[in-house]
Amino acid sequence: MSVYSLPLRATVLATALSLSAMFAAPALAFSDDEARRAILELREQIKQINEQNRQARMQLADQLETMQHEMASMRGQMEKLSWQAEMEKRSTEDQSGGTASTQVSDPQEQAAYDASMGLFRSGKYKEAAGSLATFIQTYPTSTLIPEARFYRGSSLYASKDFKGSIQGLQGMIKAAPDDPRAPDALLVIAASQIELNDMAGAKASLQKIVKDYPQASAAETAKSRLKLLQ
Repeated sequence: MSVYSLPLRATVLATALSLSAMFAAPALAFSDDEARRAILELREQIKQINEQNRQARMQLADQLETMQHEMASMRGQMEKLSWQAEMEKRSTEDQSGGTASTQVSDPQEQAAYDASMGLFRSGKYKEAAGSLATFIQTYPTSTLIPEARFYRGSSLYASKDFKGSIQGLQGMIKAAPDDPRAPDALLVIAASQIELNDMAGAKASLQKIVKDYPQASAAETAKSRLKLLQ
């Protein structure tokens, strides 16, 4: 064997290994690029999934809020129907269940009040509210004033003047807290507050009935309506 054979073979082998490394390097680099792209794509997919989840949560929150508003509206309608039934009954009966309204000795005074109540019973609530306001101004010391204030507030409620109804009935309760119609006035106040979407105020009014007038028939009504508002 020639003395030059071994060095030549070593040279050829080294050259071959070098060429192999040169061709292998791009393949490794290509694999790294693919991995980077896969990671970036995965991150983008995760980002899109998170965004979709966020939008889904927002839509669910909107749907829940809509349902809550619808339930509040339904409660308000139930409250209104219940109130109308009670007012129709109480317009002809006093709280103790009697059939006669309070009577006064002055025929003119009594006639003015009866005329106002006639408007109320006929469903002419705006006219009744105006007529009762005139009665209150004309006969400020009448024993019928608490009733007149009560039915004026009720007429304002029926006319959808909810703020006026609340103001008038609160004045009635302040002036005559022991009047038999005070708890009924609070029921109408609560109904007006529901119409104004003041649920906290309505609960407070109903709770006041239960606390301050536990023996009144309105207390049981207040308890049932508090359950509806929970």
